[in-house]
Amino acid sequence: MTRLLVTCEHGGNRIPAQYRTLFKKYRAALESHRGYDAGALAVARDLSRAFDAELVYSTTSRLLVELNRSLNHRQLLSDATRELPPAARERLLQRHYWPYRNRVEAQVTASIKDGERVLHVSSHSFTPRLNGVVRNADIGLLYDARRARERAFCRVWQARMETANPQLVVRLNYPYRGSADGLTTHLRRLHPNSDYAGIEIEVNQKHALGDTAAWTTLRKLLVETLQQALTAS
Repeated sequence: MTRLLVTCEHGGNRIPAQYRTLFKKYRAALESHRGYDAGALAVARDLSRAFDAELVYSTTSRLLVELNRSLNHRQLLSDATRELPPAARERLLQRHYWPYRNRVEAQVTASIKDGERVLHVSSHSFTPRLNGVVRNADIGLLYDARRARERAFCRVWQARMETANPQLVVRLNYPYRGSADGLTTHLRRLHPNSDYAGIEIEVNQKHALGDTAAWTTLRKLLVETLQQALTAS
């Protein structure tokens, strides 16, 4: 049996009260793609409801601490928090980083101990243009090409989306590499391909920030095609 787990690491741009003075110069960044993934939490909630799946999410800004990065990654902390004293940085991690990471890890471990295979869908979104370059995709599916189950599942899901709407541009391992540093990469180190598959779905933010009816239709398509992919796998 496959257990679906849905997560959303960048679901909001909230800054806890005790850190707000650090962000006086970063209000514009908080409202941009640097502060959160617009639309990602809506997708995650739709998937969770449709499949009665566990949902783990954060609405705290990635500029406070980056939940999708390892402890030694240079982007773990932002310009606003990087210069905190060591004790303050440790408190930040204990309050806002480790509880999230540990909860996701515990969910995966518990399902595997129960004899289930885990399909982890981590919901993200990307800015349509970065550093002057237009991102040429509507949807990206990120995975580790060395993991046969992930590779096969993403190809099936991609095909189902393109069949449902031939105008959609669905690309694999775009706009980022699925094997780069991230929560799914961390979990792959803990669990073999037979037990765990980690997929990151990246939705172009032009959809979330565009026409409301079209955005609703796209999210419905994501749910329906995921169901088809699960049935086929």
